[in-house]
Amino acid sequence: MLSTTNNINKEDVKLFFNRLADSWDLQQIREEEKIEKILDYAQIKEGVTVLDVACGTGVLIPDYLKRNVKRVTGVDISEEMIKRAKSKFQHEKEVEFYCADIETISLLEVYDTCMIYNAFPHFGNPNNLIKTLVQKIKPMGRLTIAHSMSREQLDKHHSGSAKKVSNGLISEEELAELLSPYFKVDVKISNEEMYIVSAVKK
Repeated sequence: MLSTTNNINKEDVKLFFNRLADSWDLQQIREEEKIEKILDYAQIKEGVTVLDVACGTGVLIPDYLKRNVKRVTGVDISEEMIKRAKSKFQHEKEVEFYCADIETISLLEVYDTCMIYNAFPHFGNPNNLIKTLVQKIKPMGRLTIAHSMSREQLDKHHSGSAKKVSNGLISEEELAELLSPYFKVDVKISNEEMYIVSAVKK
């Protein structure tokens, strides 16, 4: 039986990422081909509305804008991450950010697509997260959970200072099982390069 809860403390997550915010963008290693593949599978395209969960400093915002999305809403629990995101994209009228817990925030709209990029292991209760996101996605809308590295690489990456605020990344099959009551999973990729599970809301 898959366990979907652990003892990650949300305040610890917030403090951890607040401390990293100053240097976050400098530490990012972008692999453009992988990002393009992830966005393709997520069906990020012209005219869609995007909910970016745990958006950090907005690392994917330029990629969304290049694809001419209609609007992006970024939500992150870290005040410092959101502060930097707002500063970077203050002149982009299609972009808005909220410092909030995605599991409790009330948003005024539902979205065509929801992206969780390089963030899923920091949620202590994946089942509760998914149940929450179902309410924020349009019928036939899409949820994508993706990492631009393998499960093994990611777990190794999180084994140091991030260990207290991370879960091991569950397999693509386990994640598909969690999504199945609410979504039809049509993308399951887990290899040496990346991890992507994407699904359409039933």
